[in-house]
Amino acid sequence: MIKLNGAELVFKTFPNGETLVDGDAITTLMAEQNMLAFKYENDSDLIKLMFVKQYLDSRKVQADLTIAYMPYSRMDRIEGASAFTLKYVSSLINSLAFGQVTVLEPHSDVTLALLNHCSARYPTIELLDRVVEATGFDRAADYLFFPDAGAQKRYSKVRGYNELVGFKARNFQTGEIERLDVVGQVASEGFKAIIVDDLCSYGGTFMRSAEKLKGLGAAEIYLLVGHCEPSIHKGMLLESPLIDKVFTTNTMLNEAGHEKIQLFEWGEV
Repeated sequence: MIKLNGAELVFKTFPNGETLVDGDAITTLMAEQNMLAFKYENDSDLIKLMFVKQYLDSRKVQADLTIAYMPYSRMDRIEGASAFTLKYVSSLINSLAFGQVTVLEPHSDVTLALLNHCSARYPTIELLDRVVEATGFDRAADYLFFPDAGAQKRYSKVRGYNELVGFKARNFQTGEIERLDVVGQVASEGFKAIIVDDLCSYGGTFMRSAEKLKGLGAAEIYLLVGHCEPSIHKGMLLESPLIDKVFTTNTMLNEAGHEKIQLFEWGEV
């Protein structure tokens, strides 16, 4: 999905699958300075983004870009013979020469290093106060849980909370978590915990985290993630009693689809 100055662009395809770009629609929405909002759903969206930006270039107008979820952001390193696909996608976006690029909840600093003129916004941090209020979270007695050191670093600007941190060993090739331990001490049982991270897929990491937190005495466990893939509906997380509610944005999901999910509009965060 691509929006130009707040309006969603509609793309049609020719019978052979090629994309038909409606130049008249783009021209109607066009301004001297433009904002493109990009929500990745599949690889064809990257081609559409290229077409729209180059059309704007042909009209000699400027454009900035906001990326709801950076495609391939988990592939932010080289392991063995793996392809560094985040770098390749970043090169494509850089070639389009946007004035400014804003990424919502980047998975790591590698995204910010690879993209030109790039900055980040973190919906999880901006939503945290709302989640605290909705859950009755007590900063003195309850805990934020970061599933790994990367998450703790990502949200290091968060202050005034008790924190627990997970230490997980993951098989990079399969994506499976082989072990998860918790670093930190809890004062007493019966506490609430909010797990904070950038991305939920099937929810395996958060199920393991919740099991560990229950073992430490957590009474209620909530999940706050910037991005949530539709695959969450295929995992066990939503049917498990371990997680009481999931708070996330619609950067990937188009609708909640389950009573446990509370969805926030990413454009309004």
